[in-house]
Parts: sequence; structure tokens; C-alpha cells
Amino acid sequence: MNPMLLPLLVGGLVVAMVVLLYLALGKGAGEAAADRLDVLVGRNVRKDSSADMLLKQAIQERDRQTLMDRLTPGFLNLTRMFEQADCNIKPSALFGISVGLAVVGAALCVWLVNIYVVPLAALLFFALPWLWLYNKRATRLKMFAAQLPDAMELVARALRAGHSLAAGMHVVAEEMPAPISREFGRVYEEQNLGIPLEETLKGMCDRVPNLDLRFFVTSVAIQRQTGGDLAEILDRIGHVIRERFKILGQVKALTAEGRLSGIVLIAMPIGLFMMMLWMKPDYVELLWKDPMGIKMSIAAIVLVLIGSYAIKKIVDIKV
Repeated sequence: MNPMLLPLLVGGLVVAMVVLLYLALGKGAGEAAADRLDVLVGRNVRKDSSADMLLKQAIQERDRQTLMDRLTPGFLNLTRMFEQADCNIKPSALFGISVGLAVVGAALCVWLVNIYVVPLAALLFFALPWLWLYNKRATRLKMFAAQLPDAMELVARALRAGHSLAAGMHVVAEEMPAPISREFGRVYEEQNLGIPLEETLKGMCDRVPNLDLRFFVTSVAIQRQTGGDLAEILDRIGHVIRERFKILGQVKALTAEGRLSGIVLIAMPIGLFMMMLWMKPDYVELLWKDPMGIKMSIAAIVLVLIGSYAIKKIVDIKV
């Protein structure tokens, strides 16, 4: 094999991945110019219009019919996960990026390490875009939870000022930052289009799996049926959420040592294995060549997974 062929192949794959990422995540020149003109004329470009949101939902439903989604188990709703992460890229495009990264990782592993760890490198590189999606979703949901008490108080003040509940949600959409402004703005636009308020709030609960938000939606549904002071209920919900965040901060401070110990104990064998594979690969080849080494490797992986799960259950205290 020509020694110059592999570097050229890796370079071509890297360039292809950069182009795919640019096409998937970047904005076109016309769209960027339109955004700048909207800023200059003072238009509100912070949130999508109702037509844009409906078009985005239709595109996602169309993409749901791809082969990858047919092969995905029913309990893994990729469209819902992408919607919760507020990701503009389609599932099939992210899957293609993952496959390209897996090929790049395998080629780099053959070039820099050896052929025996190609499956592990391909799996790690394939998982990178999905880890990014999971982190983006978790970050967005965490930001929404942190903004929810302020939104409850803002809606309560709007109700005391004589506004309707829909007007209070419109105030949240106008005054607060994303992501909560986008969700409340979508609820406001949907109820303006004629969808019942209970259904729009239920749809928001589906898009944002937050227990406190379900309390809010349940309170609104009960109040619309039986009556009562909704502003006072929202104030109490906001107070409970703030107190929960305080307790959660104290729990994180008390469990910081355990979480750090878990990270070190899990990362140490992996880091040691990678270092030995780089410095002396023939020393660790017995782990996948010798039958006893294969059994030891499987046992080590299983024990690491069990230990990480046990540490997570210890430090993960529900508040």
C-alpha cells in the first residue's frame, strides 16, 4: 500500500466532514444578509413565527420517515429529542455526520495506533455528534428550569394587572430570553390560531419534560374548570421551584467529592489503557489476543459499568 495514500484519504475525509458540518449548521449568504437587515430595521428576530414553527415541524415529520427512523426502536423518539434540543439539523443529517466521523476515526486509528482498536475508535467518533445533541438538550432543559420561576412570577404579575393568561404568556415571550421565550411564544401563537389553550400547554409539556412545568399546566387546567386565584398559585409554584434549586445546590456541594471520585475511577483505567497502547502496544495485545485476556477485558468493562452506575445512584439525589 502506498504510504502517501492513507494521509490523503484522511485529509479528504476531514475536508468532507467540514463541508458537511458547514452545510448542515451554517447559514447561507442570503439568510445572513436578511438577518442583518432585520436587525437594522428593528424587527424582532429572536423567535420564529408560527408559520416558521409549523414548517419546521412538517420538515421533521417528513424526516421521520427515513430508513434510520424506521430502524430506530419505538421508545427512542429522535424527532422529539431534536425538538427538545432545539436543533435545526435533521436526524438523517446528523446520522450521516456520525458515519463520516466514524470513518475518519477508523482511518486515524489505523494511521496513528493500530488496526486492533479500529472498532473502538469508530464507535467513539460515531457517538460524538449524539453526545453533542444530548448535551445541547440537557443544557436547554436546564436553562428552561432555571428561567421557570421568573416566568411564573411574571405571569402572576400580569394576571394581577388585569391581563389574561394568554397575554401573560405573551409578556414572557417578549421580555424573557430563550429558551423559555420560544416555548411560551409558541403557546401564544398556537392559541391565537384557534388551538385550545389546554392542548397547547400539553404540547409544551411534551416538548419540555419538566415536572414543575407540569405543575403549572395542571394548575391552569384546574383553575379554568373550578376557578380560583391563579396568580397566587403561580407565586407558590415559583417559590417552591426556587427553594428546590437552593436545596439542589447544597446537595451538589455535598456530593462533589463523590462525583469527582467517580470520574477519576472511571477515567483512570481508560487513560492507562490508552497510554500503554501508545507507548507499548505489544504489552497490551494479550487483552484481545489471548483467551484469558479477552475474558479479563470483558470482566473489566462490566465491572467499570457496574461501578459507574453504583456511584451515579449514590450521588444522584432527587430533590
